Amino acid sequence: MSGRESGRARLDEIAPELLALPDVAIGRMFGSDGISVRGKLFAFVANSGSLVVKLPEARIDELELDNMVMRGRPMREWAVVPLDDGVDRWREVAGEAHAFVDSITP
Repeated sequence: MSGRESGRARLDEIAPELLALPDVAIGRMFGSDGISVRGKLFAFVANSGSLVVKLPEARIDELELDNMVMRGRPMREWAVVPLDDGVDRWREVAGEAHAFVDSITP
């Protein structure tokens, strides 16, 4: 199984509890399926299989995560959670990403 397939399987594992929340649905961004709240994506799987989440810049630093890099430029509110971090870490960080995007999305 490729990294992306493994990551997608992991996302499928944590998605049901997120999809049970109000206004949460499957969406697309950067060519990947992900999870959104009111149409704003907060988590998706990168080609590498890592989970990419939207979080405040300071929180990314606190969690000691790397920023997603797009076209050579770090995206300051997008963090990468490696596949190796495990399902519990993915679940926790995705939950935080949901809460953050939910709070800033009208």
